[in-house]
Amino acid sequence: MSISLVPNNTLITATPEEGRQLALKMARLVIKATQPDEAVRNRLRDVYANDADMLIRISQVVAAEFATVAAANRYWVDKQP
Repeated sequence: MSISLVPNNTLITATPEEGRQLALKMARLVIKATQPDEAVRNRLRDVYANDADMLIRISQVVAAEFATVAAANRYWVDKQP
């Protein structure tokens, strides 16, 4: 099973909102690549969904992915009106 960790092979997005959505998708893909067994992921979902520390850690992963996307987009400086 091959997983594309960078959807559409690009980090470039039109807006920061699209960048945030891409970051969330990338974080989810990392989880899928790390634990490819869907049954195990489904079983663990209830564990982390009810653990505040784990949810904070998940948000940190998304934030790191967003920083990567934002840097690739030069923080959308060139996209401002």
